[in-house]
Amino acid sequence: MAETSHQVYPMAPPANNYVAPSKSDVESATLQSEELRRKKKMKYLTYGVAFVVFQTIVIVVFSLTVMKVKSPKFRVRSGTLENLTVGTANSPTFSMRFIGQLGVKNTNFGPFKYDNTTITFAYRGTPVGELTIRKSKANLLSTKKIDVSTQLSFSSSSNEEWSNDINSGVLPLTSSSKLKGKVTLMFIMKKKKSTNMNCTMELVVATQAIRNLRCS
Repeated sequence: MAETSHQVYPMAPPANNYVAPSKSDVESATLQSEELRRKKKMKYLTYGVAFVVFQTIVIVVFSLTVMKVKSPKFRVRSGTLENLTVGTANSPTFSMRFIGQLGVKNTNFGPFKYDNTTITFAYRGTPVGELTIRKSKANLLSTKKIDVSTQLSFSSSSNEEWSNDINSGVLPLTSSSKLKGKVTLMFIMKKKKSTNMNCTMELVVATQAIRNLRCS
């Protein structure tokens, strides 16, 4: 009897072509996942540090500008004379009407409320008149303007510098005062502040004008 032959055929690969990952592939994927998580953490950390630095800068700037209380400035802004009469070189006298404008400059981020004060005008150290300023306030970042008028007069039996001044036609005058008050910040914080007025000016007899007005 003839022998029956059987042909052997190779097995076909799986239909989905699945290949099991190697150990190195698994380790590589794990490392990539950890690297992504690390980068995310670093990103969030960078954002956090940047936010803290930004907040710190804002607080420092706020403290150095808004919350810093400065002394206001109290000045004579301008002035004119009326009815000026003067004596002679041998008769040291003068009389005049001073009309001017004062200014309280407040550079703070809150109003400056000030008390009553008195301004003293003097010729060569001798008081020649006074001016009373009523209490009021200068708003934040603004200048309070005050219109004033007062009578100034001087009389002396002798003055060593009078003859030189009257011959030159120029009389030196000073104004001085101290203004006290409080600066209010954020509607709750109040800080006492004071400012001094120290102004010098020259009165021109011929034109009855004020020149070289300077305040420090």
